[in-house]
Amino acid sequence: MDIKYVEKLAKLVDEHQLTELTVTEGESKLTLKKEPAKSGEMTQVMPPIQKIQPQIVKEEKVEEKKEERKTNKVIKSPMVGTFYKAPAAGAPPFVEVGGLVAQGEVVCIIEAMKLMNEIESDFSGKVVEICVEDGQPVEYGQTLMYIE
Repeated sequence: MDIKYVEKLAKLVDEHQLTELTVTEGESKLTLKKEPAKSGEMTQVMPPIQKIQPQIVKEEKVEEKKEERKTNKVIKSPMVGTFYKAPAAGAPPFVEVGGLVAQGEVVCIIEAMKLMNEIESDFSGKVVEICVEDGQPVEYGQTLMYIE
């Protein structure tokens, strides 16, 4: 692999605050790992932890949601990059919760190394949940949305 390509990958890991990135080209495999900051190097101050008493009603809702997700189809990120729900800033999003999606329809864009990659749905259905915020970094295999 070219050293400039490796440097670009290292910059991508740093920009998106990833801890690990693996790239495979043919028979070559490269893994970049970034160690988490040591306790003395922390730059953010964490707010104090608040104790919250769980409620039985909330636990039941969580279980229902997990069961619902098992029956839904999942669109996962095919790459590491930045998630965008619309083709341009200020443009309407490709899909919204409750909207219908056809197989092969573009549902979002993932920017990877300054390339905009359109992500298409592998199936038709209704968008139940969008799991990623606009402009948020995503990892390979991360769930982007659920389709019913």
